[in-house]
Amino acid sequence: VDDSATLRRLLRHALAGDDRIAIVGEARDPYEARDLIRALRPDVLTLDVDMPRMSGLAFLERLMRLHPMPVVMISGETGRGSAAALEALTLGAVDCVGKQSCLAGPGLAMLGDRIVAAAQARTRRLPVTVAAPPQDFAWNGRIVLIGASTGGVEALEVLLAGLPANGPPVLITQHMPEAFLARFATRLAPRLAPRLALAETGAVLAPGTIWLAPGGATHLVLDPGDPPRCRLKGGATRSGHRPSVDVMFASARPLAARMVAVLLSGMGADGARAMADLRAGGAQCLVQDAESSVVFGMPRAALAIGAADRAVPIAAMAGAILALTGGSGAAAAR
Repeated sequence: VDDSATLRRLLRHALAGDDRIAIVGEARDPYEARDLIRALRPDVLTLDVDMPRMSGLAFLERLMRLHPMPVVMISGETGRGSAAALEALTLGAVDCVGKQSCLAGPGLAMLGDRIVAAAQARTRRLPVTVAAPPQDFAWNGRIVLIGASTGGVEALEVLLAGLPANGPPVLITQHMPEAFLARFATRLAPRLAPRLALAETGAVLAPGTIWLAPGGATHLVLDPGDPPRCRLKGGATRSGHRPSVDVMFASARPLAARMVAVLLSGMGADGARAMADLRAGGAQCLVQDAESSVVFGMPRAALAIGAADRAVPIAAMAGAILALTGGSGAAAAR
């Protein structure tokens, strides 16, 4: 659904060679889309943000209330576009892709994968109640590494809301375009008790800090010094991603016994193999369970190779992390 005939043609061309996908219709605005959805019953809808007659966000809100289905938003990657993309995820969109990145290079190659993943996503999400962060947390020195992709924005909002102001240091790699990540950090930071910011080289992993990979041309890695710090590292994509969860997890291998590694909702297998290496070195490893994941790809991949100690509902994930990073951490997952 897009008012631009040019973009609709480019999307058709990009997906034409993918045998997993059949394009059954296209619409210029939400009103046309409403009629086509009723007639064609598609498995996935791609939806532009800026359209005449009704905005994509207004249509998405009505669609998810009256006819929930997997939706992938197509958005600009700067300014209002990135803000709208994050609002769309809050309203129930499964994924958001940038117009620039999805029509060229690696983004074009992965567009089909993201649409197929969306078709398998859970769209009827149950309200999640999270316990208030504890007031008596005492950090035991363990560091938390979190990887997420499709469905990760919602999962991170729930998880991080359960961490106290003096909670364990956290590194996060979330698959999203650079501009979306910056907007996500700006929106989420005021809602949390700990300090959340985009990671910078040299940032210290201290209690009460959450560092989010900024994306772009860099991966976020852990520099295992004393004290451990963040480092932004250039390099090629890994598992099709930059930032990559595998790269972040692998960097923490020298300090594996001090790590709590977590994989949240997401398609593919980024992070699974490096998580297995961390677990072999003594890390505690958790994945989001299938019931609460939008896409149970990355967690499933980790479980399949024995990389995770257990699967945890997202509403209980903060508590599980705090049990492993507070006091003696005796509530081990194994």
